[in-house]
Amino acid sequence: MNRSTKHQQLALLVVTASLFIGSMAKADAVTDWNVKAGEIVVEAKLGPAPANRVLTMVHTAVYEAANAITKRYPASGLRLEVAPGASIEAAVATANHATLAKCVPSQQEAIDTAYQAALALLADGPAKTAGIAVGEKAAAAILALRLDDGAATTETYRPYTTAGVYVPTLTPLVSQWPQRKARLLTSPAQFRPGPPPPLTSALWARDYNEIKELGSRNSVKRSARQTEDARFWLATDWRVYYPVIKQVASKRNLSLLDSARLTALAVVARADAGIAVFDAKYHYNFWRPVTAIRNGDIDDNPFTERDPAWMPFDVTPMHPEYPCAHCISSASIGSVVGAVFKSADLPEVTIESPMLLGVPHRWTNLRDFYREVAEARICAGFHYRFSTRVGQEMGRKIGEYVVHSILQPMADPPH
Repeated sequence: MNRSTKHQQLALLVVTASLFIGSMAKADAVTDWNVKAGEIVVEAKLGPAPANRVLTMVHTAVYEAANAITKRYPASGLRLEVAPGASIEAAVATANHATLAKCVPSQQEAIDTAYQAALALLADGPAKTAGIAVGEKAAAAILALRLDDGAATTETYRPYTTAGVYVPTLTPLVSQWPQRKARLLTSPAQFRPGPPPPLTSALWARDYNEIKELGSRNSVKRSARQTEDARFWLATDWRVYYPVIKQVASKRNLSLLDSARLTALAVVARADAGIAVFDAKYHYNFWRPVTAIRNGDIDDNPFTERDPAWMPFDVTPMHPEYPCAHCISSASIGSVVGAVFKSADLPEVTIESPMLLGVPHRWTNLRDFYREVAEARICAGFHYRFSTRVGQEMGRKIGEYVVHSILQPMADPPH
């Protein structure tokens, strides 16, 4: 390698490190890496459920590495050995790098670049070396526990049909997800709700007619703000969820360990909520509004009039309707925050959606956050109101279950 090439590589590393420093000034190493890891899984074109599975392994490894160094929370069964004075920042970076490299190999270059930039901020020496070592050990331990969790099971969804009759040929998403090994749930059906309302019921007619009006592509009942919310929440990836955790951690001035704990609890809750919601979806196999409304004359309910040309606000997600997955995701993450800090109040949280750039949404209370998500899915024409309420309740139960089951503090939670 000639001197010019070396200088070019050094300059590139300095520029990359300076960009990393700029982002680090706005967040701690844990939440900054949450952003970077989220960008990597998006670039890899992982769907929301597979992406969150990866982020769960990443942040569990991060927490285990950070806690092994600080020893503020009870040790897990991993029992990671760590040299005195190990750098938490080096451990966080290494746990991210090692886990992402294994789970998203197509993004190796981006993963390596972010890692080298993070390490370039840290002084060489025993602390850095020890931090790297424990980060590698934590990643290896978590990968050994979780990599073979059933996510790679072959998809075998069987379309419902009769011989010779055409049905749409797109395969529903992650139909194998209910067979995955959850992080905490005793079974995918542990929090399975009761069935949707009978099609002959007044509740079914009420929610059918509500979404028929509000969720139609050409609705004259949906307000401008409801349309904005529907578009905002068409996004389903980390960018509309984990900024809540990032901002709460920053505005509450959490330590690196407490930030790692909060993030790990949130991703575990959302991951197990994903298994639970797809268990219920494929168990009940309930029809989406676009199907129900175009078949409103076959549900034996005199108050559900058929509209043969009805279309939702946007393209309906490719999996069964009940319960609402966005609702369980938002409630599982929000209930983690509420349970950790024992309050539904938030420091002001601001999120932008990749589906509606330049239009930030703000909340100071978790209930308002949940409510907006639920209303948006009704106004998008995707979910009935009863489904949003059931999804929220499932998410609340799972989030609280996670907080009370793992990563328990030795003393009071951080404030």
